[in-house]
Amino acid sequence: MKKPVTIKEIAKKLDLSFSTVSRALHGHPSISLLTQQRVKQTADQMGYEPNQTAIFFQKGKTFTIGVILPELAEAFFAAAISAIEDIAYKRNYTVLLAQSHDDEEREKLLVEKLKAHRIDGLLVSVAKDTSNFEHFEQLKKYGIPIVFFDRIPPLKNIHYVACNIETGSIAAVHYLLKRGHRNIGLINGPTSLIASGQRKEGYIKALQRNRLKYDPSFIVNCDLTKEGSNAALETLLKHKRKLTAIVSFNDYVSAFAIKHALKMGIKINEEIEFVSFANSPITEYMEFPPLASVEQFPAIQGQKAIDTLLDIIKNDDNGEEQAFYKIVIESELMENVKTLS
Repeated sequence: MKKPVTIKEIAKKLDLSFSTVSRALHGHPSISLLTQQRVKQTADQMGYEPNQTAIFFQKGKTFTIGVILPELAEAFFAAAISAIEDIAYKRNYTVLLAQSHDDEEREKLLVEKLKAHRIDGLLVSVAKDTSNFEHFEQLKKYGIPIVFFDRIPPLKNIHYVACNIETGSIAAVHYLLKRGHRNIGLINGPTSLIASGQRKEGYIKALQRNRLKYDPSFIVNCDLTKEGSNAALETLLKHKRKLTAIVSFNDYVSAFAIKHALKMGIKINEEIEFVSFANSPITEYMEFPPLASVEQFPAIQGQKAIDTLLDIIKNDDNGEEQAFYKIVIESELMENVKTLS
């Protein structure tokens, strides 16, 4: 394997000092433009490549950011990371991507590993099982900024980008009320997620605005797994008041619940109707997709999250004081044309 060309070798060939060649390669004003041009031309001919590690060390940066996502297999997070990587590429940043698989211990370990790689900043969508957030607090001691997106931890003084889930939940319930439903259930996510609380708040507000009584037993929390979703559905179907519609945490939960309901002999869109969140591509492949789904714009969230992180890194380099970024994107209820046609 051929050894990389060094500055010393360029200096020897041009009969110049090491420091002169080094300054010429970095465009230092003390070196004439003619000498700079001559040095750079010779460096190119010899196949010289700058030592990025040394450059990063001088600047105190690695031009690397970490991203921790719960599950890349989910279309939502795939869309988010695609937008993140596109912007990182344009801004000459490398992305180190890791999946927590919704496991708190794995998430903690990933934070440690990314810190060891001397990342300049971190983007995170927290695991659904995470209840202790000290591993993120620790990064502050090392001056590594974090921007949370989509799944936001219940912490004060953090940077985040999120979708307005509450208004999306209000729209979902209003949609079902307009279709004549009065007994509407909610298959919600884990109570540890802020998004679960936002779905619940929107659900309650929508009922209250229509002068309907809120029944807490119409809401069942689940762990978002197939088994958890099926159990939540069964609980709601056993309710003394017959439910005719369900709002579910996301399209995956809807898919699990709808498939289970069909196995139980329930006629979807006749005996019970579903509305969901995420507006995921998976609904296109469902025989009975939700009537509508709340679009949460993952690509826009990802784009705004990385733009925010890079702004923080840049401002930090300039020694600027900065407030905490709290960016909220409006959600939008999207009707499923296939179901309604």
